[in-house]
Amino acid sequence: MKVLFSTSIFLLLTLGLGAAKPLNFVLILVDDLGWMDLSCQGSKYYETPHLDRLASEGMRFTDAYAACAVCSPTRAAVQTGRYPGRLGVTDWIRSRFQGGKIPANKKNPSGYTGGRNRKFMVPKNALWMESSEVTIAELLKPAGYVSCHIGKWHLGADEWYPQKQGYDFNFGGCDYGQPPNYFDPFNQPKHRHAMIRAGIPHLPSRKKGQYLSDREAEEAVAFIEKHKHKPFFLNMDNYAVHTPIQAKTEVTAKYEKKPKTNQKSAKYAAMVESVDDCAGRIIETLEKHDIADRTVIIFTSDNGGLLGPTNNAPLRSGKGYAYEGGIRVPLIVKWPGTVKAGTTSSEPVTSVDYFPTIAEAARLELPEGVEIDGTSLMDHLESGGKKSLNRKAIYWHFPHYRHNPGPYSIIREGPWKLIHFYDGPMELYNLKDDLGEKKNLASSMPSKVKELDARLLAHLESIGAKMPKPNAEKK
Repeated sequence: MKVLFSTSIFLLLTLGLGAAKPLNFVLILVDDLGWMDLSCQGSKYYETPHLDRLASEGMRFTDAYAACAVCSPTRAAVQTGRYPGRLGVTDWIRSRFQGGKIPANKKNPSGYTGGRNRKFMVPKNALWMESSEVTIAELLKPAGYVSCHIGKWHLGADEWYPQKQGYDFNFGGCDYGQPPNYFDPFNQPKHRHAMIRAGIPHLPSRKKGQYLSDREAEEAVAFIEKHKHKPFFLNMDNYAVHTPIQAKTEVTAKYEKKPKTNQKSAKYAAMVESVDDCAGRIIETLEKHDIADRTVIIFTSDNGGLLGPTNNAPLRSGKGYAYEGGIRVPLIVKWPGTVKAGTTSSEPVTSVDYFPTIAEAARLELPEGVEIDGTSLMDHLESGGKKSLNRKAIYWHFPHYRHNPGPYSIIREGPWKLIHFYDGPMELYNLKDDLGEKKNLASSMPSKVKELDARLLAHLESIGAKMPKPNAEKK
């Protein structure tokens, strides 16, 4: 059963004489876009003119983070304002074609799993985000907002699709973590699973050969044009730039002629450009209908860039890893009349902050009886980045085996970042002095390690995070 919200504040402020029209919200969450994958972030190879313009007209954050180094936990955190450890969605969700079979009792997996040669047993990951969680769409609905999801969802199968979580429209949101193909009909006709042979649910074939990012842009434009006279929320979750690395031939050819840097995949560069084009179409449509001045745009990514297709230097490593390349992401916020154009912020912010920010911007109360982990960015945005969030720390929790040395949790407090590897030694970095995480200070600063670790473990206990536990069967 969903929690109902009080909309009294909203109604008082929007129904009075001369009241300003409600804000619209566009949240663009790109899949696997790395911290260095925009020209305004420093890329010398990729071209992102529309997003560069967005940054010049808003605030660009240098220390923004995804809530996890892989996709589903971040997506759940964005939707709810709650940490993945609290939600129980701490790894990417297996789609049905990947063996993510929905239990007959419709209860998420519980208990632990692990091999005999592993030191720890780890909690089973969820197969969906629970319906009881309150999404941004459900937060906004009582205030008269119409909501649309486009692109990747990856938070559960049929009964947990966007339209079951408060969204009025859903184009392409399903349990897929990636598209079968980036070209219409978006399928793999010889795949063993019928779903993949059929394409992307809720995004039927329309123009054979059309690129997926262009189709997503078309759906976004159509939604905005149809609902331009109402308050709306557009959750634009591009499938790109996730694998498979497929791009338009003509755009790829342009990058093949460019001088290479440490970023050198022409196909990946073309995918980045297609995402930029999609954002440009959305911005153009808002301006065309004179609603850009009352539309808040938040642009970010669900985790760091995948090593191979891209390069996250000067950050260490990439998607899936506990290092900055896995969790630090681009973030741009444009809010005409509120956010000063061309500003840059080094305030550490993370995925759970968008829910309370949208709530405050829409003048809505947070859901009753729900612990929200995020902090509203309103004061920080309005002050041009001068007002700190006064938040002690931000946290991550990935209690699973993926890469050596296995499960980990993280705390960032000020410049300090502690990685608690459960099956390996602690790692401590001063990000102000060592952005590339080259010098592990743990052995030379044991008191700082002890202090941060105590705070990290206390936080994990407070949110009820499922922890790795010793494996009694380990030989």
